[in-house]
Amino acid sequence: MLSYLCPRQPNRMTNTLEQFQAIISRCRDLFLKKTADYGTAWRILRPASITDQLYIKALRIRSIEEKGTQKVADSVESEFIGLVNYSVLALIQLELPPDATLELDVQQAAKLYDQHVAENIRLLQAKNHDYGEAWRLMRVSSMTDLILQKLLRIKQIEDNAGQTLVSEGLEANYRDIINYAVFALIRLEENHPA
Repeated sequence: MLSYLCPRQPNRMTNTLEQFQAIISRCRDLFLKKTADYGTAWRILRPASITDQLYIKALRIRSIEEKGTQKVADSVESEFIGLVNYSVLALIQLELPPDATLELDVQQAAKLYDQHVAENIRLLQAKNHDYGEAWRLMRVSSMTDLILQKLLRIKQIEDNAGQTLVSEGLEANYRDIINYAVFALIRLEENHPA
């Protein structure tokens, strides 16, 4: 196999896990601060509304990538963090029963957040084992496109009342969005370290 197609470094997975956890820590910190400020007002949103919010964020990232400039101060990085956090919110909404209280305390919200992130880390490790960290060969713009594709799939599944014939469901697509958004943040950080 050509080395430039599939670079191998002995501790790459360990490094990826550390990078992934560092990015998630930043996302979680923002999530908890916003939960302290606003409570869990997001609980009023139906899953389709969260999907639409994710779609708007991903479209903004793509627009900035294509134009090469932006006029609103919110950075592309902050939009990717938003994609992570809103995807976790969507997973929490899917998990909670319809009659669950709208207001969760910060500790409850943190526990649910951590449970979903732990599942994403398990998914990351499984996929990186099989794919050999192929995501590191991708452009950030390709990750943006894949996130948009996942969102269009989610919208279609929602329009089909959550039913699929042979395809992954909502949860798998939201989890992929989380991972691609974190990968994009890792790539952006590597290209432009603080």
